[in-house]
Amino acid sequence: MTIMKTLNKQRIHLAALSTGPAIRMLDEAIAFTRKREQFGQPVANFQLVQSMIADCRTEIFAARSMILDTARRRDQGEDIALEASMCKYYATEMCGRVADRCVQMFGGYEYVADYASIERWYRDVRLFRLYEGTSQIHQLNIAKLTLKEAEAKGQ
Repeated sequence: MTIMKTLNKQRIHLAALSTGPAIRMLDEAIAFTRKREQFGQPVANFQLVQSMIADCRTEIFAARSMILDTARRRDQGEDIALEASMCKYYATEMCGRVADRCVQMFGGYEYVADYASIERWYRDVRLFRLYEGTSQIHQLNIAKLTLKEAEAKGQ
């Protein structure tokens, strides 16, 4: 039981660690797309760029909300094995999607030395999906715990 509580805490922690870089990458992408111009206007004015910004912002908000809710439940002494696994899975996958969209928003400029931070983040955040159990392990854990919960309810 003590080992599981430690794992749950680490999973919440890794989820939070995945959310920080996502926020940073989005901030950098927004600043870049507001400055970079194409066809006489900032790239941020283009609807498809705005769509990527909206998707990133929404997913970051969802991850943060999950993390805060799960951390509160843990602090109250609840069993959060399922929630911790969902947080870790969602937040680390979200971070990868945000990184991918941000690289897309930078386009070819991302590979120029002056703008290489997003490209580096893109490589670095990939590891988040491997630490504390791969995403696939968490999918199995989430399904197993959900089915166990349903059985306990008589479903």
